[in-house]
Amino acid sequence: MGKPTGFIEFTRELPGKRSPKERVNDYREFVERLPEEKLNQQSARCMNCGVPFCHNGCPLGNIIPEFNDAVYRKNWAEAYDILSATNNFPEFTGRICPAPCESACVLGINQPPVTIEEIEKHIIEIAFEKGFVTPRKPNIRTGKKIAIVGSGPAGLAAAAQLNYAGHSVTVFERDDAPGGLLRYGIPDFKLEKWVIDRRISLMEEEGVTFRCNANVGGNVSINDLLREYQAVVLAGGSTIPRNLDIPGRELKGVHFAMEFLKQQNKRVSNREVGTEDILAKGKNVVVIGGGDTGSDCVGTSNRQGAASVTQFELLPKPPENRTAAMPWPTYPMVLKTTSSHEEGANRHWSIATKAFIGDDKGHLKALKVVDLVWKTPEAGGPARFEEVAGSEREMPCELALLAMGFVHPQQEGLLKQLDVDLDERGNVKATEQDFQTNIQKIFTAGDMRRGQSLVVWAISEGRECARKVDEYLMGGSVLESKDKSYLVSI
Repeated sequence: MGKPTGFIEFTRELPGKRSPKERVNDYREFVERLPEEKLNQQSARCMNCGVPFCHNGCPLGNIIPEFNDAVYRKNWAEAYDILSATNNFPEFTGRICPAPCESACVLGINQPPVTIEEIEKHIIEIAFEKGFVTPRKPNIRTGKKIAIVGSGPAGLAAAAQLNYAGHSVTVFERDDAPGGLLRYGIPDFKLEKWVIDRRISLMEEEGVTFRCNANVGGNVSINDLLREYQAVVLAGGSTIPRNLDIPGRELKGVHFAMEFLKQQNKRVSNREVGTEDILAKGKNVVVIGGGDTGSDCVGTSNRQGAASVTQFELLPKPPENRTAAMPWPTYPMVLKTTSSHEEGANRHWSIATKAFIGDDKGHLKALKVVDLVWKTPEAGGPARFEEVAGSEREMPCELALLAMGFVHPQQEGLLKQLDVDLDERGNVKATEQDFQTNIQKIFTAGDMRRGQSLVVWAISEGRECARKVDEYLMGGSVLESKDKSYLVSI
């Protein structure tokens, strides 16, 4: 590495942010850029460890020490070449990935890990500014046509890779613009939509075709798709949310998180909402679910002017640091305080919602909740909880947002019409070895195959699936696999 003593001389530094009081007044990104001197120092902390576990921590297998070294030497073209060899969309992952690579950083054993995610984001943004990012057009077209159903990160990655291989790719998206979860699930204060539009424009220049308002199995015939295309990739995501089936669920004011988030993203983009407004202004908001989607609801509710914002989590409060049950280099389930929490939220752990309580007009006015105590699980058994006697109470609430994750992809329509096999969890059944369904020419990738997961995993799935589709169509593949992508940069 460029500076063998860098990890001794410099400590971890992150970019500044606009203050919470300022940033809750708009939906713009608020993380600032690091100056070049600081970037040089942060990349110098990469310590030339004998076995770089960050490779294994990253689902994409990003070649992290090498691009850190290029950043240290201020060779931005080389840094971009190395990063783009494994990651089609570092501008997405650099903003919204939870950075499992940093959890696996060897320096993180006894010091703060290298700021890998921030370095990644800076590489791609500087590459765009310097003109290194140009359309990657194939020299030869194979004559094969491929349909991608779904334009989220898995579908986009599969489309980009298959287009690079010379196939003609059409992406079908049932919404009015491409991006899937990136566009209508992730708030703009984490990922402004010009970032997506910039990438989509680049992919169109490369030859990828996007068809929006195209619901395959609805206004787009499945038979036409199977007849016109030599392969189909299902990348529709895991879109059916987990429900909370308790008394009062039907009350006005109880909504799934994605209904709420999608509406606000459409407002920010000056697009028609199309359904009755779900707004937090002046209301006591309770977000049920402690994950990233719940955090996004917290940040959005604060920006809409909620009277109060509370977030519930059924599980106990996580520890602040690794425990013996979370050894390095595994991803630790520790307490996570997001930027949305910094902006204001009451957080409760080990709490369950027993009922939604309404007024005489059918509107939500309160929640009936109870505290929980978790029992140490018996050997090999599941964790158990009991209600704390006397802790049942009512909590004022006019808007409850269910952010408890997703159970499986939508099965009505496309999947039932295709009659593809499903696994025991309700996802489309296909192995990680070939990504092929029980129907020979139909493949699947991303959350639709593996279940709800991270954007970085969706991109990895899309890339690996594309390679298998290429092999199916051509008998071999020109696309790199995750295990051999390092060869591209040598």
